[in-house]
Amino acid sequence: MTTSTPAETPTRMAASVLTSRRTIELKDVPIPPLEPDQVLVRIEAVGVCGSDTHFYLEGHIGDLVVDGPIILGHESAGRIVAVGDAVDPDRLGRRVSIEPQRPCRACRHCKSGEYNLCVAMEFYGAYPVEGAFSEFAVIQDDFAFEVPDNLSADEAALIEPVSVAVHACRRAQVAAASRVFITGAGPIGLLTAQVALAFGAGEVVISDPVESRRRFAETLGAISTIDPRETDLDDLELHFDSYIDASGNARAILQAIPTLRRGGRIVLVGMGNDTIELPIAVIQNRELELTGTYRYANTWPTAIDLVARGEVAVAPLVTGHVGLADVEAALLMAQSDPSSIKTIVVPDRAVAHESAP
Repeated sequence: MTTSTPAETPTRMAASVLTSRRTIELKDVPIPPLEPDQVLVRIEAVGVCGSDTHFYLEGHIGDLVVDGPIILGHESAGRIVAVGDAVDPDRLGRRVSIEPQRPCRACRHCKSGEYNLCVAMEFYGAYPVEGAFSEFAVIQDDFAFEVPDNLSADEAALIEPVSVAVHACRRAQVAAASRVFITGAGPIGLLTAQVALAFGAGEVVISDPVESRRRFAETLGAISTIDPRETDLDDLELHFDSYIDASGNARAILQAIPTLRRGGRIVLVGMGNDTIELPIAVIQNRELELTGTYRYANTWPTAIDLVARGEVAVAPLVTGHVGLADVEAALLMAQSDPSSIKTIVVPDRAVAHESAP
């Protein structure tokens, strides 16, 4: 197969590879060959996600099991340096944010627009599909979304977690004047709060036991915070229209559900226990709707627009940068440094660990 790839395009790259549970090695690996509808992206920034850390520590997330060496990382952005035969050569040189998944495009979920539920989905960093903790990555052309010049590489990479938040707010049916309760002030909770405000929510409250996270959340817009250890949630019973969990904490979920009005919606985003107890009587008697979220679908244009227009701030969440040689430390950063929110991997072997100013 021929491509419109420049002759000097490299065939090998550096990558941080999960070789076994809790072991990351910097390796020299082949660059995957381009299929006709794919582009090759030189990666400029990759955000470290909690799911990457979960794969590293546990070797699985639910029924997604790591069964061999794999490159993790899925929050990525960069510049197109080569294109397949079926792709317009004008795409060369364009800055893009990568939607890191490849649906089959033929099943009933794909055809109905729910392609995130495709049973044949290939997702970055979910074994055996390689992710983006590497110098290059390949993706289908239409899943490489161009970003405006006012977005930095960090911001373009973090369109991915913003997309998680957009999908969650859509599932929660957040609209004008909605009252929204969120548990967990990690990256997803902070972004979900901002997206909810951008969608017109009249009140957004985040619950988190960590004071520094609560204070930070309050700097991002009209967001109120509570300490769940000191706040009596009985005072908020029947108050909220939507509840979004971004913590994965079973106790937090149980405490939050009664704060919903009749007919309200519960959306579970955070990763926690595989099973939890639920207040079935409350859910039944109030006709509450409970749903999960699985990644996202058709979110990138909205997410890019929200960040480009300044309605969602992602740059303040970045608390450090590392090079490919330090990915293992980056995966543990949130545990080793309580002030860490989002670490960005810069796939340049010359980049040493540095903290954000």
